[in-house]
Amino acid sequence: MTRVRVTAPQSAARPVLESRGSAEESDVGQVFVRSLIRSQLRLALVVAAGFLLILLAFPLMLGLAPGLADVRIAGIPFGWLLLGAGIYPVIGLSAWLYIRAANRNEARYRDLAEDR
Repeated sequence: MTRVRVTAPQSAARPVLESRGSAEESDVGQVFVRSLIRSQLRLALVVAAGFLLILLAFPLMLGLAPGLADVRIAGIPFGWLLLGAGIYPVIGLSAWLYIRAANRNEARYRDLAEDR
């Protein structure tokens, strides 16, 4: 019995940068890489901070509007619904915004690396 190796074909959607190694070795390439790392870190911190602010706003809203804590929807307290089900759209939106902005940062880096 012979072994067969199955691999996926290279797609045009994810081009492989052949010159990436040489671009990172030069002084200008190192500046580009550091800039990409800084922009990705800044993006991660901004998205995390925004997510935490929204997450903290939920209990603050319940504390500042005491009548909301007594509201029940289908027998479930509003606070539970808000924190249990209301947070998932916020997580999804945060993830979508992060991925979109991170891809944009990487595309800018690739454009700069290829133009050199």
